[in-house]
Amino acid sequence: MSNEHNSDPLAVALFGEILMVDQLARNRLSRALPKGMELSHFTVLNHLANVNAERSPAQLASAFHVTRGAMTNTLSKLEWAGYVHIRPDWEDARRKLVVISPAGRRARDLALQAIEPVIADVVGSIGSEKVRAALPVLRELRQRLDRED
Repeated sequence: MSNEHNSDPLAVALFGEILMVDQLARNRLSRALPKGMELSHFTVLNHLANVNAERSPAQLASAFHVTRGAMTNTLSKLEWAGYVHIRPDWEDARRKLVVISPAGRRARDLALQAIEPVIADVVGSIGSEKVRAALPVLRELRQRLDRED
């Protein structure tokens, strides 16, 4: 019998730590965000601000590895708040396109200002050299997991 299905304690420990870090980071950042803003709102606004281009809801759902329904729900809340503009695609009326609004940019900037001290405190307490050393490994893990979807 092969050992392919035996758990590797190193791999289990690594993924256990990653999952716990994810949970703790989400909790800490969610608490730091301005009142009424959810982490999913911030991440979508941040993505749209960084790409600085229109995206379809399907493209956003794919980028965040969520269902189209989940992304539609998030976009509806962002549109209601005035943070994004959603328009029909003029070339394909079945599709919609999303862009961040000026109010959305301001909300994203305020949220970024609110979470930056939290992030800086954690990185500062660990040390930038350790963080710099961890980034390539985390990036490679992300890329390998992304290829398996």
